[in-house]
Amino acid sequence: MNRDTIHFLPHAIGAIGIMACATIATAEPVEIHVLSATVKDQAIGDAEVLLQKNGQQSAHGYSDTGGDFHVAIQFSADDPAATLIIRKAGYSTLVARCPCNGLSYAISPVMQQLDGMRVVLNWGATPLDLDAHLVYPGQHVYWNAKQGDESALDVDHTSGYGPETITIQNRHPGQRYVYAVHDYIDRQLSGSNAMELGRPQVRVYVGQTLVRSYTIDPDKKGNLWSVFAISEGGDLEDLDQYSDVEHPEDVATALAGDFSGPLQISSRVVSASNRVQANEFNRDGEAAYRRTDYDTAIHLFQQAIELFPGYGQAYSNLGLTFEKAGNEAEAIWADRKAIALASGPDAARVRASSYYNIARIYESKSEWAKALSSYQAAENEKHRDVYLAAISRLRQRSN
Repeated sequence: MNRDTIHFLPHAIGAIGIMACATIATAEPVEIHVLSATVKDQAIGDAEVLLQKNGQQSAHGYSDTGGDFHVAIQFSADDPAATLIIRKAGYSTLVARCPCNGLSYAISPVMQQLDGMRVVLNWGATPLDLDAHLVYPGQHVYWNAKQGDESALDVDHTSGYGPETITIQNRHPGQRYVYAVHDYIDRQLSGSNAMELGRPQVRVYVGQTLVRSYTIDPDKKGNLWSVFAISEGGDLEDLDQYSDVEHPEDVATALAGDFSGPLQISSRVVSASNRVQANEFNRDGEAAYRRTDYDTAIHLFQQAIELFPGYGQAYSNLGLTFEKAGNEAEAIWADRKAIALASGPDAARVRASSYYNIARIYESKSEWAKALSSYQAAENEKHRDVYLAAISRLRQRSN
């Protein structure tokens, strides 16, 4: 593909008229386009779309066969207090904060692999061409090298909106991955915030769940946005760093510091009020878990983590709840983050129990080597007879 040749294509939205709501004089027309995250330009019809503000459902409907959803609402779809929800059987539910009017959203088919991950980039009409990059040992996956070792660039867009989708089919234990977004159109500009004009959003999916969302910092400048890393232990680490790179093939070199050296993790100040509210969500989640209302518990633990990203106990609770709900891949992801965040006098117990939970999932799926490694990690953290019994059981199976 010649990246210097950009074809200006009309977007699907706008080709169809917006449905009017004559009975509401103050209604604002909203248009949203729903696409597949893994098949280029494939519209998704019959996807349920909800727009909410302050937790109250304000608009509800379904995308048409062209993937378009049109509605008129009585609040602004550019209000950051508004939330967009898109769901369809066989796909992960997408939850996004507005502004959302006039944008395309790509929904991800459910993933089956325990160690798989899908990363979806969307943005607005400009810049025309943002590129997703994934770097890990010996590999650089992007538009000019779409296939990596058990990872691939599924979808590449050069005319605005996206999606750009990278799927990791099977993460390699002990290896670090770094994901970044490069503004190809403005690659020769230095110190520019042109990328921010498209309000790019990055969504990370594990199993059937959207586990993490990222939005660009409008106050930062640079044509390369280093978004997150997957550590050697498998947990997500927020980077949110900005720099300038002219040539796409040099992105891997620019990421070398986060690829091989100490991670420059983004730190977010959490207010005292957010910590208090996060504790309340976590407590309510524990109550929902005890009454076996796992869906509610998951939602509450996720809210706690959104307010307090370093809340290790909430991640530990989330991992256990995901497992009870049958979401094994998500449980492993949450337990790994709980391990990374564990601190204080109870840290060894938290890490050991999380490793044990991970090992049981691997064993249930007949992934013996990964199960044994995780049981051994649990025993290394804290001695328990049940860990030793599991190690002995797995070693006998491998003989």
